[in-house]
Amino acid sequence: MRAYAYAMTDLTPIETPTQLLGGLTPTQFMRRHWQKKPLVVRGAIPGFEPLLTRAQLFKLAARDDVESRLVWREGSTGRQWHLRHGPLKRLPPIKRGYWSVLVQGVDLHDDAARALLDHFRFVPDARLDDLMISYAADGGGVGPHFDSYDVFLLQAHGRRRWRIGRQKDRALIADLPVKILARFEPEEEYLMGPGDLLYLPPGWAHDGVAEGECMTYSVGFRQPVGAELAREVLQRLADDCEDFLTKMAVYSDPKQGATVQPGAIPPEMLNFARTALDRALAEMAKEHALVQYLGEALTEPKPMVWFGDDDDAGEDDRAAGGLRLDRKTRMLYGGEGSASFVFINGESFRASGADAALMRQLADRRALSASDVKRFGAGARSLLAQWREAGWLHGGG
Repeated sequence: MRAYAYAMTDLTPIETPTQLLGGLTPTQFMRRHWQKKPLVVRGAIPGFEPLLTRAQLFKLAARDDVESRLVWREGSTGRQWHLRHGPLKRLPPIKRGYWSVLVQGVDLHDDAARALLDHFRFVPDARLDDLMISYAADGGGVGPHFDSYDVFLLQAHGRRRWRIGRQKDRALIADLPVKILARFEPEEEYLMGPGDLLYLPPGWAHDGVAEGECMTYSVGFRQPVGAELAREVLQRLADDCEDFLTKMAVYSDPKQGATVQPGAIPPEMLNFARTALDRALAEMAKEHALVQYLGEALTEPKPMVWFGDDDDAGEDDRAAGGLRLDRKTRMLYGGEGSASFVFINGESFRASGADAALMRQLADRRALSASDVKRFGAGARSLLAQWREAGWLHGGG
């Protein structure tokens, strides 16, 4: 296995053709393919080799703090599928075939895996989910299915045969632990080797079967559901506006008369509740509030993410005086002027002037040089020190 060290420095110019996208510029890819149609690129990353060995991947799958799954079926024509969630302490013999291990969030546990995602940062980080690595024994796969998100499938080792189609019939086989299409109708077929890349928009059905042992890297992009996003924003509004909410008027009804319908809600109480809700929503509708709550929600770490549980600090960072974000850190920014925010791991901070520009650069490049760090004001330096203490970034000291 070759150790790749993808530098977190300059971002790919969006108007420059790149081999990763088959000679397309990122701008052309987003216009022609993103959420529209698949793209197959042969040799997207020439000479690519796995970032983790099979043994290292299996070790991750056995950990309690890593999300993993084992999927297998009974033979090449078997319609009986099985699923077991991790931690996966024991796995089937490789020679048995027809099984796969899927490990989510590998970028949270390996620097090279996290750095691989930088190739795809022509898509906003707000959309990025994670890097999943799938190991499959011969004949292994998870069956024909479709996803509700965008995905880049990079072949890292061995070969996998992909069949894909637009698939109008979304009916699933009943009573299975995995979601498998009942009547898969492939339109195209590709045998992918190391370094080859397949992009699939949401909803495109696909079935990938290993031909011999193989490893496939899936770079997934989340597609927030409106209801879930609204729930997150509203919950943060309620938490953040506790003082505001407690200052609302208390319902009173000095003119309430005697009633012969005690079970009916009084119209005055309904109007009172409507006014209270309108005031709360008006507070959230303020541009700075919506930006704040959305940014916090989008950078909230996943439940299994913990900081400071391993040594991700590099001696080169400390010695050079530069800093870089921890591989688990999510950082975004939004808003303008007095409503300019930076968001990091579910928290928000106001930023202005040179400090705001530097914070945005840190979010974009995930690293800053020593000279950039020296340009921060005293308040921002104190904030960076707190983030460093929390394990959210490294260096700079």
